[in-house]
Amino acid sequence: MKISDLSTDVAALLESHGIPEREVYLDSENSGLVFPEAIRAMVRAYAGGGMGHPSITHRKGWESYETLLSATRTIAEAVRCQPDELVFTHSGTEANNLAITGLARAQKTRKTLLISDIEHLSVTFPAEQLQKEGYRVVIIPVDREGFVNLEYLEDQVGSDTLLVSIAPVNHEIGTVQDVRAITEIVKDRDPGAAVHLDSCDAFCKTDLDLGKTRADLASFSSHKIYGPKGAGALFVREGTGLDPIIRGQLSTQKLWAGVENVPAIAGFATAVEMMQKNRAAYLALMTRLRDRLIAGIAGSITDTLLNGPTGDHRAPDNVNISFLYCEGEALTVELSLKGIYVSSGSACTSRVLQPSHVLLAIRRKYEEAHGSILMKPTPFHTESDIEYVLTCFPDAVGRIRSLSPLKPGG
Repeated sequence: MKISDLSTDVAALLESHGIPEREVYLDSENSGLVFPEAIRAMVRAYAGGGMGHPSITHRKGWESYETLLSATRTIAEAVRCQPDELVFTHSGTEANNLAITGLARAQKTRKTLLISDIEHLSVTFPAEQLQKEGYRVVIIPVDREGFVNLEYLEDQVGSDTLLVSIAPVNHEIGTVQDVRAITEIVKDRDPGAAVHLDSCDAFCKTDLDLGKTRADLASFSSHKIYGPKGAGALFVREGTGLDPIIRGQLSTQKLWAGVENVPAIAGFATAVEMMQKNRAAYLALMTRLRDRLIAGIAGSITDTLLNGPTGDHRAPDNVNISFLYCEGEALTVELSLKGIYVSSGSACTSRVLQPSHVLLAIRRKYEEAHGSILMKPTPFHTESDIEYVLTCFPDAVGRIRSLSPLKPGG
């Protein structure tokens, strides 16, 4: 189908959908809400402080370079690393690809990669590509709450291990891993094995201190902390060898060709500042809203399953619930008509009707995975927003279940 045909279809869909009287956006896993302060930082950068090419030696270039240096220091301070250890990309996906493929390209001896069974597809797919090129990929199993099997990990790390890649916080079910235990196991078994942390969902939301871990690489994403899309970063510990994975004219950094998106990076740094400055209040609010959503749904809707752990072992902004006898995609549409925006199944494959690999890894059945809904409360939400969501949910689920052949007696 041509783009012009799709545009017509989308326009008709939006018109038939209408504009809800109230909107609550809970799909920050995919994209969305941005701090106004970050937007203003981007506008200032576009107007002058970031319009130039940061490697060009004229005033506008120097202004842009100054903005870039300031942002780098802000982000480095937040993750407890040196500014020279940060490489800017345009997304967390790019950072993950650079970490995994760049490490493999930089050395030719070690040929084994270990990744958990619930990693983001931007970790899984590069590993699978390397497997096609002759590398060995070992999948580390997780339990029913998504925690990595540490004994299995320890048994698998050896002299051929190139990389162990595990996310400190899972993007779908919010499982908070014991990062220190993971890195200690790997480094104690073989100091030459590299550890990569896909920290996109952990940054500013859990205690992540790269100065206190032995991790070699860590990825970050601006939009996951309410900054703009178009900015990501990779921590590369000093002494860790990586080769570039894209080729082109270099700017101020050696590992990622092309001009840096300075306005987006400025917005990224401002979002970091906002999260750090208000950390305690934001985390307390998101945790409270998370728990209210979980309890409210469990108390008003039967046949539901919470995916992932509870309490401090769960990310403060993660609510993932399977609604039995319910098709998740249909439920997202039903909720959208009420102005409630959520995602179903795997956020990265929501337009492909395949069950979430994360939910299957924690032993959910296919029909349970297909009925999952992911919601992420943010610092922008209020108790009133969540109460509105809880008011709408039972009717929405009831309507979808009434149409489902999966319901008991259906």
